[in-house]
Amino acid sequence: MAAIRSQTRLLHPLPPLSLSHSFSASPEIPSVSGDANDNLVSTAVSILRSQRCRSRWNFLKSILPSSGISPSESSAILLHLRNNPRLALRFFLWSRDHSLCNHNLTSYFTVIHILARSRLRSAALSLLRAAIRSHPNTPPSSLLQTLALTYRHCDSAPFVFDLLIQAYLHSHNLDPALSVLRSLRSRGIRPLTSTANSLLRATANLRGSAAAFNLYRDLVESFRPNPQTFNTLLLALYRDGRAESNGEILAEMDRFGCDPNAFTYSIQMAGCSDVTEARRLWEEMAEKGIKPDTAAYNTLIKGYCEAGKVGKGEELYREMVMEGLKTTGTTLELLIKGHCRAGNVEAAMLVYEDMRRKGFCPEAEIVDEMLVEMCEKGMVEEEGLGVFRGEMGREGVVLGIRRRSYEVVIMGLCGAGRMEEASKLQAEMAGRGLEPDARVYEAFICGYEKAGEFEMADKLRKEMVQMQLGEDGN
Repeated sequence: MAAIRSQTRLLHPLPPLSLSHSFSASPEIPSVSGDANDNLVSTAVSILRSQRCRSRWNFLKSILPSSGISPSESSAILLHLRNNPRLALRFFLWSRDHSLCNHNLTSYFTVIHILARSRLRSAALSLLRAAIRSHPNTPPSSLLQTLALTYRHCDSAPFVFDLLIQAYLHSHNLDPALSVLRSLRSRGIRPLTSTANSLLRATANLRGSAAAFNLYRDLVESFRPNPQTFNTLLLALYRDGRAESNGEILAEMDRFGCDPNAFTYSIQMAGCSDVTEARRLWEEMAEKGIKPDTAAYNTLIKGYCEAGKVGKGEELYREMVMEGLKTTGTTLELLIKGHCRAGNVEAAMLVYEDMRRKGFCPEAEIVDEMLVEMCEKGMVEEEGLGVFRGEMGREGVVLGIRRRSYEVVIMGLCGAGRMEEASKLQAEMAGRGLEPDARVYEAFICGYEKAGEFEMADKLRKEMVQMQLGEDGN
């Protein structure tokens, strides 16, 4: 971090007039409307402007050549419609979807520039992604060059270059996005802060915190970092288990005058080795007048529950509700898990029931943890079976977790001597394609032995041995 130079001024993209001078023309890139049929273009534009009903598309199609129109003619028509960007977009999509024009990059970028100049970012970004998909073998440098050479002619907006980077990122193509960034920076065109943050986030997710830091060091002179920038880096450190390096990021925040927010503190608290340190950060946040958000509450609740202080977690939960913050499924799952680990399955059940009343569905792992505790407390026969039946009817339960839930309930029923019910549940389990493992066999064997049915227990023991031999292939 020491290598970061102290450049803090806000840098903007260069004005539009300088863009065309930064790129050289290529014979492979056609002009926007160089070979257009002027009569055809003017007639098409007249129809599009004058006909205000659906029939204009049929009328327009009737006057077009049977071979359709060229990309240059399409671009010329689009330029005449640039003050009506939505109509321009409809014409482009109509000509593409009806195979009336084999659009090239120039015609794609013409409509993209028209959308950008009207600040229709989402539509422009969507078409940029489509242009990239339709030209998979075109290198990023060529796409950028075409975008730049059509820029001025269409009177576009500078953020269109950031959209090209975003289009690559949306397609999970980090290297092309970085290539475009380098090309733009070599021509003095700086990324927007939002684009720089997206690049940092993608780099952190795909390549880790070290790569994200290297990119930050490279970019820091080219954009003005904001709290989201540093939160991205802090989160990357946390995910990589490098929370001890948080101080460097916080020093950078201070140097750029970026005040930490609730999420900044949440990330730091999540990386604390003990709940005492997390509480210190919580109090520091309060001293600075920063109101904790749901993520901050969840982080501290998790810390208390993992430290065996579930009562403190419950206090925070009540405080959270009093503050008017919406609780999430995660909040309640943390409390359920905390109560289970503390051996208080009755309290866990109360939270579980509250969770279902609020419309949240617990993760299957949480249900398993509750069932295990119920089994140990002898509660699986009624309460546990009820929870199991309710959750097994819910969609989206992972198959592997369903197996675990079945096993827990079957073992609990066998332990309680309810062999008939356990057998029915095992048949249901098999009907779902889930074969019993050694633990289920052992539960049935122990259950039958307790009930004095030694013959059945012996048969199952032999079957288990045969099953294990079969799995080993011997």
